[in-house]
Amino acid sequence: MAKKKTSQKSTTRKSTRSRKSRPQEGLLRRALRWCIVAGLWGFIALSLVIAWYGAELPKLIDKPDFERKAAITIRDDRGEMVARYGELKGVNVTVAELPPDLIHAVLAIEDRRFYYHFGIDPIGMLRATARNIKAGRVVQGGSTITQQLAKNLFLSRERTYKRKIQEAMLAVWLEQKLTKDEILSAYLNRVYLGAGTFGVEAAAQTYFNKSAREMNLRESATIAGLLKAPSKYSPHSNPSLARERADTVIMAMRDAGYLSDAQSKGATEQAPAPLRKPTGGDIVRYYSDWVMSDLADMIGTPNTDLIVDTTLDSGVQRAAEEALTKALRNEDATEKKVSQGAIVVMDYSGAVLAMVGGTDYGLSQFNRAVQSYRQPGSSFKPIVYLTALENGMNRNSIVVDEPIRTGKYRPTNFKGEYYGEIPLYAALAYSLNTIAYQLTKHFGVDSVIDMARRLGIEAPLNRDLSLSLGSAGIPLIQMVSAYATIGNQGSLVQPYAIRRVRDKDGRLIYERSSRIVRGRSVVDPRLTQELAGMMTGVLEFGTGQGAKVPYPAAGKTGTSQDFRDAWFIGFTDTYIAGVWVGNDDNSSMKRVTGGSFPARIWRETIMGAYNARGGGGFMSSLSPAPVTEFDPDAEQAQDSAFGDLISNLLSAPASNDQPRTGIFGGPTYKATRADEEGRKSDWSFND
Repeated sequence: MAKKKTSQKSTTRKSTRSRKSRPQEGLLRRALRWCIVAGLWGFIALSLVIAWYGAELPKLIDKPDFERKAAITIRDDRGEMVARYGELKGVNVTVAELPPDLIHAVLAIEDRRFYYHFGIDPIGMLRATARNIKAGRVVQGGSTITQQLAKNLFLSRERTYKRKIQEAMLAVWLEQKLTKDEILSAYLNRVYLGAGTFGVEAAAQTYFNKSAREMNLRESATIAGLLKAPSKYSPHSNPSLARERADTVIMAMRDAGYLSDAQSKGATEQAPAPLRKPTGGDIVRYYSDWVMSDLADMIGTPNTDLIVDTTLDSGVQRAAEEALTKALRNEDATEKKVSQGAIVVMDYSGAVLAMVGGTDYGLSQFNRAVQSYRQPGSSFKPIVYLTALENGMNRNSIVVDEPIRTGKYRPTNFKGEYYGEIPLYAALAYSLNTIAYQLTKHFGVDSVIDMARRLGIEAPLNRDLSLSLGSAGIPLIQMVSAYATIGNQGSLVQPYAIRRVRDKDGRLIYERSSRIVRGRSVVDPRLTQELAGMMTGVLEFGTGQGAKVPYPAAGKTGTSQDFRDAWFIGFTDTYIAGVWVGNDDNSSMKRVTGGSFPARIWRETIMGAYNARGGGGFMSSLSPAPVTEFDPDAEQAQDSAFGDLISNLLSAPASNDQPRTGIFGGPTYKATRADEEGRKSDWSFND
């Protein structure tokens, strides 16, 4: 009986345990079932996401083709590289060709598990997430080198979940098609490393003037340090930050086991690697961008690497950049509300030696020397005066400076002062608005427009009398070209920058004629000679005295309405240069005229050009030469046109033998140097 009771108790306990375990087993089964269902749905969802985003992936081939787009190297007139364009710059190199220090530096700072993951690194992603959470900000990315290559090869730079998913998919695909070394080689040949360079070979050449194959540990760490932020850690623009970043890379190499403590300590204590001095700053990119636009018009889209030799003189370019920077980055410019400027320097063949399109290329790539249509103000007046000379006037013709009014329009002089009878050359030197207006009204707006077109100005010109005071918007480069034609004895000067173009194998694709040829004559050289002589007065005793240089020079100031634009354009026997200052929003400056900032910038630029490139003063190197008869169809060899022009003027002023009657009334008058000196104090310095 006892045994039976014991057996019943035991059975009861088992039954109780069984009843208790059933709910637990049910929960486990349900949990497992839900996990399986969730996994299946997750798999389906992931498949749908992959299918959805995969449908929008670029067309993939069996094996990616790393043939790069054409790279274009822009060189100055001495063969020095100043800019590079294209998807890749430099020669492709393989991992086997590169020094181990460079490979280790890149892997240590970018992707330590590169040789162990399948394109995506879950461990690395978790590690990066943990670090970012701990830091409270993004301090480490989770993309592998393969993912970065996928993005570089196939995707845009937008930051979206869609792009990240596609990037991961492409990374896995690349890992299936390429070896690890092929992926790393492609990455190192394509990655952007600042200063317009793509790829480690181009970066080594740009920063250290050597091949990437020859870089030492310190140099390798510097290049690897650029991967995070090429501009921020550029050894050219931020040497101290570049050194700190290189030290960080070296410490990462130690932590990854590539360097011992002693090796890392020695590398961090090593002096910074000697840098290759940049040929030009970022501002030179305005010039190279202009070259690229001309190149596209000339040869279309290239299908091979090109080397473009230009007319750029890096010494003149630096002089122009420094002149503009010095003038506009000081308290005076801030007080006067001047924020922007542009400069063009040419010679009489039309070769553009320097171009500054703004104060900071990084902030704005808009080229104010070429693309901006600004009112030239009184710097347009020489075109009006040349029209008058062509129609029978001369430098000594008497004109009457007096208040005038035509309908609602009443041109006034700068200071509201009028001087009565005055010779034409003095009216130009002192930039009297009433005289330019009267000349245009008398000879006709169409005649002035025709003269501007013959001198090379292509911008739209308004057909009204305000044109006489420079109301039409004209790019600086066109105004400089017009002045060059005046200085070139009336032979057309057309600006150019490209001397020759070769492919990567040295084959000649284009070459400008080596024979320097003066353009076709568009104005009687005797008239341009006389006008240039009148324009010397602007610097000698007129509104442009701030531009005076120790060389024969002629020029003209210009200030637009409400002080929105200020110009100085002038030429010597060697150079033609133009300067514009103003504001991009067309706001007014604080009474800035062409005789102030622009004249001083012009002077500094011209003096820098002579110091960098040479070119003697007129009095010591040039002698008078006869002026040839005007032949509109003649093409003659280039010579020192302006030197001849000035020498003739100073030795025997044109048409000075006989007095002429003033075309606007008043008695005849024969001007002399004594007359100029005697009346100087009576005239207002206008612009």
